[in-house]
Amino acid sequence: MAARGKRVLVTGAQGFTGRYLVEELSRSGYEVLGLGSGVCDRADYHQVDLDDAASMRSLLADLQPHVVIHLAALAFVGHGEADDFYRVNVIGTRHLLDAVARMGNCPDCVLLASSANVYGNAGGGSLGEDTALMPANDYAVSKLAMEYMARLWNDRLPLVIARPFNYTGVGQSTNYLLPKIVDHFRRRADRIELGNLDVSRDFSDVRTVVHLYRRLIEAPEAIGGTYNISSGQAYSLREVISICSELTGHDLAVEVNPAFVRANEVKVLQGDNTNLYRLLGDWQSAPLKETLRWMLSTS
Repeated sequence: MAARGKRVLVTGAQGFTGRYLVEELSRSGYEVLGLGSGVCDRADYHQVDLDDAASMRSLLADLQPHVVIHLAALAFVGHGEADDFYRVNVIGTRHLLDAVARMGNCPDCVLLASSANVYGNAGGGSLGEDTALMPANDYAVSKLAMEYMARLWNDRLPLVIARPFNYTGVGQSTNYLLPKIVDHFRRRADRIELGNLDVSRDFSDVRTVVHLYRRLIEAPEAIGGTYNISSGQAYSLREVISICSELTGHDLAVEVNPAFVRANEVKVLQGDNTNLYRLLGDWQSAPLKETLRWMLSTS
């Protein structure tokens, strides 16, 4: 799909991932329209809440985007209100899909960002898209419910589902583990409180993730598919701390706070990205050490 003249609507455009995706798409020649519930003074941004189905239908009928990339979600697993995950991630997505289906012209692609958390505590090794789905918390259940709900539009909309594994970068909230660790090293703190140090995650660079989202909307063969977005390598928090210590020359004491240890913690989450390589050809994932170096050196 050629970028010139194509309008892409990005929901969650003001969020961590959204800001990088808007930059990626704009550099590639797309006309990018942002959507979100927060306030923004950009002329290409539209403030609409996913809860407001009528306003969503009206806006989509007016904008007529060629592509929709749906990032908007409640994503922090530790969020205290379980109902909010379903209200935003399932019902909100349903409102969006209904609005897209009603806007009059069928878009070229609708990419939905799900989550690798849908795999839950599935067995060890790399998790492929055909791995049994066993979500272990309300966030993960809401994302899987979103995927199943979206299938109701398969005959009307060109859907692509992306399942990103963990990813990070400059600007991510310190509510998330890697930014929290990086922040402590940048401040040269004496100590840090963490949960289970032996959980292992597949960490990608946010810049790689948005690059792959763009590539997916440009690949007609992707329509109807579900694709892992991952680096293919998992690191424990102990290893992350070791890398940060090496890069900064600073050591800090790590204390395990039982309050941060979740009973339903996913122990190992590593993605098999074979299908994505098969679809898009060769692409490079930024090494975690380089992502951490970027984060540690950026104020």
